[in-house]
Amino acid sequence: MSRKRAIIKGTFILTLTGFATRFMGFFYRVFLSHTFGEEGVGLYQLIFPIYALCFSLTSAGIEIALSRCVAKRTTLGQEKEARELLYTSIVFTVIISCITTLLLQKYAWFISSAFLKDDRCAELLVILSYAFPFAAVHSCICGYYFGLKMTGVPATSQLIEQVARITSVYLIYVFGQKNGVTFGISIAVAGLIAGEVISSLFCLKAVTGKAMSMQKIRPALPSFGKNMRELLFLSIPLTGSRVLLNVLQSVEAISIPLRLQAYGMTNKAALSTYGVLTGMALPCILFPSAITNSISTMLLPTVAEIQALDNQREMSAIIKKVVSCCVLLGSGCCALLLLTGSWIGSFLFHSPAAGSFIVTLAWICPFLYTDNTLISIINGIGKTTLSFVINAVGLLIRIGSVLLLIPVYGIRGYLWGLLASQLCIFLFCILYLYYYLAIRRKKCV
Repeated sequence: MSRKRAIIKGTFILTLTGFATRFMGFFYRVFLSHTFGEEGVGLYQLIFPIYALCFSLTSAGIEIALSRCVAKRTTLGQEKEARELLYTSIVFTVIISCITTLLLQKYAWFISSAFLKDDRCAELLVILSYAFPFAAVHSCICGYYFGLKMTGVPATSQLIEQVARITSVYLIYVFGQKNGVTFGISIAVAGLIAGEVISSLFCLKAVTGKAMSMQKIRPALPSFGKNMRELLFLSIPLTGSRVLLNVLQSVEAISIPLRLQAYGMTNKAALSTYGVLTGMALPCILFPSAITNSISTMLLPTVAEIQALDNQREMSAIIKKVVSCCVLLGSGCCALLLLTGSWIGSFLFHSPAAGSFIVTLAWICPFLYTDNTLISIINGIGKTTLSFVINAVGLLIRIGSVLLLIPVYGIRGYLWGLLASQLCIFLFCILYLYYYLAIRRKKCV
């Protein structure tokens, strides 16, 4: 199968799955907001920076590194070595994840009081900690299949994870209603665990099925050490970037409610506003990005393969086509959300504030949807440190808006900062890729 057809097929499968899971997630958010209220959703969203930080530390960098290594191995016809890399990554990430689980449980109360500024988060963090070992297995196997450009297993596992998450929460809620038991937002965190457990079991079943077994792919100790060195060499910059970015995002998330209080809101009102923004408005804005996220996932191994073959004409063509399509999609979504944002907020979420946020955030769509793809291309050509710097600059702009603009303009100051950050990321990426392609063309002359 040609690279173009592989990208189109993989993007199509991932996009269908992405839309299905986001569609379910969209109404799941509506269910959570109606059942637990805006404050409950805000409390639930408050732990997600910690979730993202721990996932970045344990799995995210390895998944991307594994995808790139597997793409390179299969291009060279080294399928056995690619499978050994999978085994190595699973063993390593599960060990790191178990350590992370124990540490998070031990320091849950400290993190909640010192960083999240809400002791109610401690119980949620303890529950959340059990998800990471399963998420590690799920992530590694998905990274392996992405490197092969085989999206069936990752797409199906994503769908299974979402169905398991929503179903488990709904069943627990119904059980409580029938038996007179009132459950808090903690059941939504339990749903995260259910989703990761079931999806990881599915991935293990898939990878130990027809083509291979874990016994066949287990490498000898020297191979394990060699594979580990290669994966760490690629993943440490990625992991470091993700961790630092998530630390900055955590600072941002924690600071928003506090700065809203400086603007004059009560603690409850600030948390509710934060819940509306992150639990209602942003998921709506991000809904169409299922398409661009799918393209980004397929682009990374494809760009790595094209770079290995030193085909600059194909590299230039694929970058231009992808960027043009993403900008066009973002512009269309921007226009649609400007027209329907108020209705979505009032009718679906029963929150006029959510509608107002959606209309304001609509302007970031052309840049937001394209930025993910541009960053994926930069990672694909091996410039992971640069992608980190670009993301960090964008995030620092957002944090600046939190600290300086929210106390003066309220939550709208943060929305303006979001727009400015996405625009800067877009410009930096475009300028670097133009420079990269120009340099490569000169070398080929």
